[in-house]
Amino acid sequence: MCLGIPGRVIETWDEAGTRMCTVDFSGTTKTVCLAYLPDMQVGEYTIVHAGFAITRLDEASANETLRMFADLSVLEEELAGTEGQDRRGPR
Repeated sequence: MCLGIPGRVIETWDEAGTRMCTVDFSGTTKTVCLAYLPDMQVGEYTIVHAGFAITRLDEASANETLRMFADLSVLEEELAGTEGQDRRGPR
């Protein structure tokens, strides 16, 4: 299953001319490309697909979606195995 899980942008930077960010998905963080949404800011919510931020969400919508996923017990399943996918190298 591949669901679009909302996550909160916690850091942004430029890498080789491309905007990148770290997104927090309920405690699991991933490196995400902002090529489609280069104006995303820290604190905003996004849905990520295949490593790209594809949609901007307001906080209320993100929290509602996360609650629904939790009620359906699918959040843990979707995030399983994503640990270590932070591709950002040493700073």
